[in-house]
Amino acid sequence: MGNIGTIPQTVHRFVDVDGVRVFYRETGPATAPTLLLLHGFPSASHQYRRLMDALGNDYRLIAPDYPGFGHTEAPAGFTYSFDRLADIVEGFVDALGLDRYVLYTFDFGGPVGMRLAERRPEAVAGLIVQNANAYAEGLSELARDFTALRPGVEGAREQAAGLLVLPVTRSQYEGGTVDATLVAPDGWTLDQHFLDLPGRKEAQVDLALDYHSNVARYPRWQAWLAEHRPATLIVWGRNDIFFPEPGAHAYLADLPDAEVHILDTGHFALEDKLPEIAPLIADFLDRTWH
Repeated sequence: MGNIGTIPQTVHRFVDVDGVRVFYRETGPATAPTLLLLHGFPSASHQYRRLMDALGNDYRLIAPDYPGFGHTEAPAGFTYSFDRLADIVEGFVDALGLDRYVLYTFDFGGPVGMRLAERRPEAVAGLIVQNANAYAEGLSELARDFTALRPGVEGAREQAAGLLVLPVTRSQYEGGTVDATLVAPDGWTLDQHFLDLPGRKEAQVDLALDYHSNVARYPRWQAWLAEHRPATLIVWGRNDIFFPEPGAHAYLADLPDAEVHILDTGHFALEDKLPEIAPLIADFLDRTWH
């Protein structure tokens, strides 16, 4: 019989935050270094399941679903903006009593995480950036077109809604990978299931039309990074059609000591590069948490 490693137990819970029933996953010892995993679009905490299995014996990993994503339940009339997503994540952090953590930011987790960092700089023990953009250099032409969508622009809602279909969802996972067979279909299939729930497409369109607010904050976030200089690990899929490789290197202007690893993959780098990324995260946590 082969030597089978111990897989950590992950718990799945809900916590009420300002009328929102926030779903989250948690694994690892309560006293271990804490990694707060902020997911991207159009996914949810399930995108981190394999990472949690890989690292959960030695580190505490916590991954919430935002309102409008995954299993989190928001009340009717909830305002879907990036400010409000950050409000709920901030309340979630308070509800769990998290006063110190390393932030893992990916995609939408970038603007949510940077808002949280601005509000709670003392809580940020370190920063892991994975294809989460904060610089104009990291916006592809496709991303610039996306950020041009905003309320009042003719056809903007229809254009945003056109992105919420299965072929587009699947392409975000497989696009840019060297070997698409390494990407399990579960991720995009589950994402599309949640996108197709009642009210979810409207929520995502509202967020798409608010994305320009993130680009407007780039100078503020860059100033925050330059002032606070958190220990930072950057892992980046170079073939990301939204946030290309220059977005990774741009961080070095404000974080000259950041550790940068460029991987030959696309947007959802953890899907096919987990064996390379997980040890980098473990090493970073060991060096950063004290």
